[in-house]
Amino acid sequence: MGSFLFIPTVFLPFLLFILVSGGSFSEFIYPDFSASYFHFIDNAGAFLSSRNGTFKAAIVNPDANQHNFYLCIIHTASNTIIWTANRDASISASAEMNLTAKGISISDDDGNPVWSTPQFKSSVSALLLNEMGNLILLDQFNHSLWESFQNPRDTIVYGQHLPVGSFLSSTLSNFSTGDYKLVLSGSDAILQWHGQTYWKLSMDTSAYTNSDAIVEYMAINGTGLQLLGRNGTVVVIQVLLSPSDFRIAKLDSSGKFIVQSFSGTDWKQEFVAPTGDCQIPSVCGRLGLCTASTTHSCSCPVNFLVGSQDTGGCVPSGSYSLPVPCNSTDNGSQLNSPAVSYFRLDYGTDYFSNIFFDPVRYGVNLSTCQDLCSKDCSCLGIFYGNSSGSCYTLKDVLGSIFVSESAQNDRLGYIKALVGSTPSNFSDNKNPSRKKFPVVALVLLPFSGFFLLVALGFLLWGRRGQSKKRDIKLGHFGSLSSGDMDAVYIPGLPRRFDLEELEVATDGFKTLIGSGGFGVVYKAVLPDKTVVAVKKIMNLGVQGKKDFCTEIAIIGNIHHANLVKLKGFCAQGRQRLLVYEYMNRGSLDRSLFGTGPVLEWQERLDIALGTARGLAYLHSGCEQKIIHCDVKPENILLHDQFQAKISDFGLSKLLTPEQSSLFTTMRGTRGYLAPEWLTNSAISEKADVYSFGMVLLELVSGRRNTLRLQSHSLNNSGSGGGQSSSSSVSLLVYFPLFALEMHEQGRYLELVDLRLEGRVTSEEVEKFVRVALCCVQEDPTLRPSTNTVVGMLEGGIPLGQPNLESLNFLRFIGRGFTEASMIDEGTDQNERVLYPEAYASTATMDSRTFFSYISSQQVSGPR
Repeated sequence: MGSFLFIPTVFLPFLLFILVSGGSFSEFIYPDFSASYFHFIDNAGAFLSSRNGTFKAAIVNPDANQHNFYLCIIHTASNTIIWTANRDASISASAEMNLTAKGISISDDDGNPVWSTPQFKSSVSALLLNEMGNLILLDQFNHSLWESFQNPRDTIVYGQHLPVGSFLSSTLSNFSTGDYKLVLSGSDAILQWHGQTYWKLSMDTSAYTNSDAIVEYMAINGTGLQLLGRNGTVVVIQVLLSPSDFRIAKLDSSGKFIVQSFSGTDWKQEFVAPTGDCQIPSVCGRLGLCTASTTHSCSCPVNFLVGSQDTGGCVPSGSYSLPVPCNSTDNGSQLNSPAVSYFRLDYGTDYFSNIFFDPVRYGVNLSTCQDLCSKDCSCLGIFYGNSSGSCYTLKDVLGSIFVSESAQNDRLGYIKALVGSTPSNFSDNKNPSRKKFPVVALVLLPFSGFFLLVALGFLLWGRRGQSKKRDIKLGHFGSLSSGDMDAVYIPGLPRRFDLEELEVATDGFKTLIGSGGFGVVYKAVLPDKTVVAVKKIMNLGVQGKKDFCTEIAIIGNIHHANLVKLKGFCAQGRQRLLVYEYMNRGSLDRSLFGTGPVLEWQERLDIALGTARGLAYLHSGCEQKIIHCDVKPENILLHDQFQAKISDFGLSKLLTPEQSSLFTTMRGTRGYLAPEWLTNSAISEKADVYSFGMVLLELVSGRRNTLRLQSHSLNNSGSGGGQSSSSSVSLLVYFPLFALEMHEQGRYLELVDLRLEGRVTSEEVEKFVRVALCCVQEDPTLRPSTNTVVGMLEGGIPLGQPNLESLNFLRFIGRGFTEASMIDEGTDQNERVLYPEAYASTATMDSRTFFSYISSQQVSGPR
């Protein structure tokens, strides 16, 4: 580069023009240099190239139908723009970019500047485009004065850091800056629209948290997307992706954050957030109602109409108008308006910001919440929770609303509207549908009312007769009033089934397919031929219908590929039934411990990963954290291709306080219970991590963690005559301790299910065992999060090293309190206590037989 610096400045533009015209590009240009699209039209506007041609700088027209040109950095192979200088101020094909000792400036045809770099203390000596796509201004000492990487637009690439405090902003179709931003905070990456949050990376099901360190920057690399801290040495949050040589992360014009990789000639989309279109704040325009399906659909809520081309979105029907923002010149119309009204939205609708912002007030009534909004010119509407008295306000700008798939409690929306007529024409501000009646209507109203009353009488008479017939039909299920379920309304509930429907679908509850602590499960076929599983809930005591329905609304609106979907419910009389999707391969215990075809190692890995991902979603991906409390093979169901799905999640919330006596059977299963359950310590999601670790060990061995070995003969000397008798001993194996012993010795293959016959490597088994031992550590704070477990199983996070001191309790259980049962063959099955010390010196027992032992009373439990 030094030789270029001695070339007389006057010849540089001419020399560069010759190089470019001849098809050769330089990675450097020097002051004084000018370029326009016309100057380099033969090279499609390109005037600068990185050393190996991976990127180029050009003045281009992104849309051939427009006459707007921009200074851009382009990924050459894909012809993708990764950075734009003047995206809010286009120029013509003849307008120029100039490089001087002061920096870069772009001017219009009249010479007026439209974009420039800031002022510098040193003079610019060169402009460099490097192989990462970074455009850099250098001083005479090759120090960076300015970089395009430090001034991001809508995209970041390999090698680029997006530091805390900076952001990406979307680009509109006309190349101007959009309303969406990806903001990086010290703990998360956040998508915002007009300052309102609508997505967080930490809540995404594909992301997992590795550390509580403070985030310093975001980057993408060959393994995925990462938020890093401590000078890049600690991964705080990570999204693991398939290995790739080149990928970009972009905030799309639609408001979605997309990561995609380039291979050969095609882009492959690897990650997109949010996944649902209805989560985008303005997907249906202002106050448009978004309904999710295969492709989302937009409509206007009840009492709203499609606005004009000027207003857009939806507007109130009748002589009402929406208020304007405080900073508008027309906001006086709101303050001087004769009245403020509120249009109520339908049940089951919600607004994106309610998920991410706390209410402005708690424990107030609806009138108080509306008054707060009426007195604030920035407030455009409210959402109010009837049961909690929570008041949420919608401020400054209104986006779309959506049909909620995870509606919280009984939150209802009210949109602020200005009454266009005098207050006397609108006597009830809570009923916007009331309007002034014409005289003709007043004359006809008595006659219309008479006919309406007659029709209503016939309708009620008919319903009364149907109700009586229905009560007789249901007979032994208990007497139900005609309004049994209508009296309870909880937004977000899944489909309601009648008890009669489910009785027909199950053929009178005929085909039993499972049972557990919460009840029994039957196979059912719905009228549309859909096969489902119907769980009849038992032992719920006097659980109130509304409480039950509130919990079901939460459970039913949790959707994840590794969670069994709740399709519906029934709550009639004292009956409580849940309708789930049918899992055709049954529960994991049948495939793992049964006599059918052996699960191959890859299938076990898929099951472990699926289960961990499902738990990670329950713990950190839901609006409301859910602790499963009973993770075990019986609650892990298998679908096609052995896809694992967790069942019975959230059901522990259905217990009432007086049911604490059901603690051991309803809140977990012995053998999978974390130690803190037994010591009355605080219970967190780490209790599920412990249970998962126990399941992981069972996946390794293909057997229960507590298992009776085949009988061994022992000679017992008689106390009187020196005679000996042969008896058979049945030993109870405690596999977690044996796994710890083999881990300490590095003998992982000795732990593997014998049926796999060498079809697994020691390294693969080591991964399972180390992850499992990390999960079952006695101290909950030492156990990894389920997000970290997913990362270790996938390979994106290094395997943890279990703390042996925190695993000593396994030795305590397996040796200090061990008693094995010794059963005399041919006797009445009397049990005798046998301590492990009796076997500690038995040299004839190999490592597969020399397990540690524990009493069945201590480790077994209801299945």
